[in-house]
Amino acid sequence: MSTKGIQSEIKRKSLHLTGLVVPVLYYLFGREMTLTFIALAFFIFVILEPFRIIEELRDRVKRRLRIYVDEEVFERMEDLERRIDEITREHERYRVAAHIYFAAASFTIVYFFPREIAVGAISVATVGDALAAIVGKSLGRHRFSNGKSLEGSLAFFISGFAILWPLVGFPLAAVGALTGTLVEFYNLPPDDNFSNQISMALAMYLIQILL
Repeated sequence: MSTKGIQSEIKRKSLHLTGLVVPVLYYLFGREMTLTFIALAFFIFVILEPFRIIEELRDRVKRRLRIYVDEEVFERMEDLERRIDEITREHERYRVAAHIYFAAASFTIVYFFPREIAVGAISVATVGDALAAIVGKSLGRHRFSNGKSLEGSLAFFISGFAILWPLVGFPLAAVGALTGTLVEFYNLPPDDNFSNQISMALAMYLIQILL
C-alpha cells in the first residue's frame, strides 16, 4: 500500500479510537450516564448523516448560513470537507457511516451485558480494529483472498486478548479475542463496527454462563 494510503488509514483509525470514550465513561460515571451519552451521540449522528451523504443538502445549508459570502469561512468549510473525504472509505460515502453502527452496538452492549464484558468488547472492537487495519496495511505480507492479512488478524487477536484478560480472565479473553478476530476477518454484516462488538459480547457472555 502507498505511503499516502497508510497515512489516510492512520488518520481514519485515530478518529475511530475516540470510541474509547465509551468504556472510560462507563468506569468513571456508570451505566446510566454512559447510555445517555451514547444515545445523545447516536441522535446527533443520525441527524447529521443526510448532510454527509447528500451534497445538495450541504450546499443548501451553506447558502442558508451565508457561508458562500464569507470567503475565509467558505475555504475552511471546503478544507474540512476535503479532510473528511480523505478518511472516508469509498464504499462509505453513500451508505450508513461506521460511527452510527458503532454507537448502536455500544448502546446495546452497555444496556444488556455486564460491565466487564461491555467494556472489554467495546475496547477490543476499537483498538483491535485500528491495529488490524494499520498493521495489515503497512506490514501485511501474507494476504488472503478477501484482502485481509495474517499480520493484521494476529494484531487484532493479540491486542484483544491483552485487553480482555485483566477484565474477564483467560477463558473468556481467548473466546472474545478469537470471535472478534473472525468477525473482523469475514466483515460480517451489516457492518463490522456493529457485528464485532455484539459477537464478542455475546460469545463471552455465553461462555461465562456455561462456566
